[in-house]
Amino acid sequence: MAGTWFSSNPDKVWVEKFFLAYSPVWMASMAMMMVTGWDRSFDDSALLLHAFGTALPAFAIPALIARRYTDRPWHQAYWFKANLYLIVFGFFGNYFGSEYFFDVLGMVYVYPNATTNLDAALVGSGQQKVPLIMYAYTHVYFMTYHATANIVLRRLRALPGGALLFPLLVFGIGYFWAFMETRAMANPLIAQSFYYRKMDVMLAYGSAIYAVYFIASFPIWYFLDERKDKPWSLTQTVAGALSASMLTFYMLDFAARWVGSL
Repeated sequence: MAGTWFSSNPDKVWVEKFFLAYSPVWMASMAMMMVTGWDRSFDDSALLLHAFGTALPAFAIPALIARRYTDRPWHQAYWFKANLYLIVFGFFGNYFGSEYFFDVLGMVYVYPNATTNLDAALVGSGQQKVPLIMYAYTHVYFMTYHATANIVLRRLRALPGGALLFPLLVFGIGYFWAFMETRAMANPLIAQSFYYRKMDVMLAYGSAIYAVYFIASFPIWYFLDERKDKPWSLTQTVAGALSASMLTFYMLDFAARWVGSL
């Protein structure tokens, strides 16, 4: 079934393909960080350089090559709106959402060398800080998760009954990425800097709570410029990201009320 993997909007197709192509690059950058122990040996400036250097190509490369694929002004092009959405949603995830990971899911950051921090003043216990580097890393993580979700959901929606199963498909893909990130990041190579207090419980149940990020965001992100004749404005893009953020906030807090802490 031609055309069901990628959008019918050519301005969106090339960006999704770029996000997929860049994914192994940022993954290699993160692997290098783990293998070399840079997370412990780098000072704050070097950590920031690595983090934002890893995220920068998600903006810079599309900005440089966009004219080959689209005639839309930069502020109306999908590459810009996609990154804008991820900035807003990723900021929420780190500034507010991290507090739930600390207090509910048992996530622990140990980055004494990361002295530039940014997190909520009133949400959470405040016993841990969120290093600024996490905002940049989250951007590329979420870039890959959202792009692959779009492609898989688009294909599955084209199958008989796919539209009716859309909510289950969203949860399935969200849980997959939540589980995979948890499993990949919490490993012996960076155990001194990042870990979960109860890894087995986090993998089994905590990943379902982490997946609420994607349950909230994937259905909104999916429709961003999905149709060429109905492009979103910047206001709609930011409003969509803020809506996903607020939905995630509700679900995280409901989960905290339900499970207490893992």
